[in-house]
Amino acid sequence: MDDLRAEFLLDPGFLTVNHGSFGAAPRRVLAAQAEWRARLEAQPSRFMVRDLTPALRAAAARLAGFLGCDADGLGFVDNATAGCNAVLRSLAFAPGEEILLLSHAYGAVRKTAQHVAARAGAAVVDAALPFPRPTPEAVVAAVAAAITPRTRLAVLDHITSPSALVLPIEAMIAACRARGVPVLVDGAHGPGQVPLALGALGADWYAGNCHKWLMAPKGCGFLWTAPARRAETHAPILSHGLGEGYLAEFDWTGTRDPGGYLAVTEAIAALADWGGEALMARNRALAREAGDALAARFGTEVGALPGMAGSMALVRLPWPGPATRDGAVARRARLLSAGTDAPVMALDGAYWLRLSAAAYNRAADYDRLGDLLAGLDPAGPGGGA
Repeated sequence: MDDLRAEFLLDPGFLTVNHGSFGAAPRRVLAAQAEWRARLEAQPSRFMVRDLTPALRAAAARLAGFLGCDADGLGFVDNATAGCNAVLRSLAFAPGEEILLLSHAYGAVRKTAQHVAARAGAAVVDAALPFPRPTPEAVVAAVAAAITPRTRLAVLDHITSPSALVLPIEAMIAACRARGVPVLVDGAHGPGQVPLALGALGADWYAGNCHKWLMAPKGCGFLWTAPARRAETHAPILSHGLGEGYLAEFDWTGTRDPGGYLAVTEAIAALADWGGEALMARNRALAREAGDALAARFGTEVGALPGMAGSMALVRLPWPGPATRDGAVARRARLLSAGTDAPVMALDGAYWLRLSAAAYNRAADYDRLGDLLAGLDPAGPGGGA
């Protein structure tokens, strides 16, 4: 595969090994976004009143084909967190009911669930994921064990943010459905990292990002809702579309720049031109090799078994513990000062580093990352905190 680094605007002086947090859009995708913005600004009223909705629906149809779902249930949102907010704030919870999360749930989604639960007198309950290196069977068993007669909704991560685990999402959903529990999938890292067929998953909702592994512009996400749930699901911002149907709500939430949504078609084309699923497989292999190499270099371990690893790898750092959230934040700040960025996580009493492998990365990037890590004071400000 050709070196794709020149296709991005990335600073050559900075070691970019953290695609997972914010993604990076190729030049051609940013150009498509700029073209849509130019069309909008050429005549805003004409574009917003006449052209916007057909353009959004055309982009949604192309994205739905990529995701393996129907476009009638696909609404654009700013990001997966906004999609999860839409679902959590659409449902009416009763006192004593439970919202089931995974113990490795994304922090913003957890806070939203806690806020919604507190207002209703409901509770947030965790399914404790085994870690490190869980098996698919152990993950499904943990989810099943946490379901109770009070479980009103299960929020399941497809790929966990703190631990980079690709979870057995189909089996997890099946375990919930067997107990009559609706499922919202937080698929923030799914599109472009692993092949998807949302319509066949059995989930009630799937919220995803396009700005990460699909390489669309920032602010491009989606919420797909199963047919039976569309009437009760509302957009995260209520506007003139309220009461006019699911798509009317999501397609119009007020004046905003739709260029990121409309450029998703170019992002899908770029991924296909660069290999599609072959590029996804290449990224997963590169992340695994990088994680294994760093773990061997530092005499530590990786967080996932090969069958549950994707385009990110989690490597335990040889730094003193016990690990704390504040300590992780401080250590990530030192990495930024050293010329790179990768999230540092406090998990299982230790510090772990999450690296990413994207289209623009090469094996040499992780050798350089290892050198930077080796040169950092493991304690730094605050000692071993």
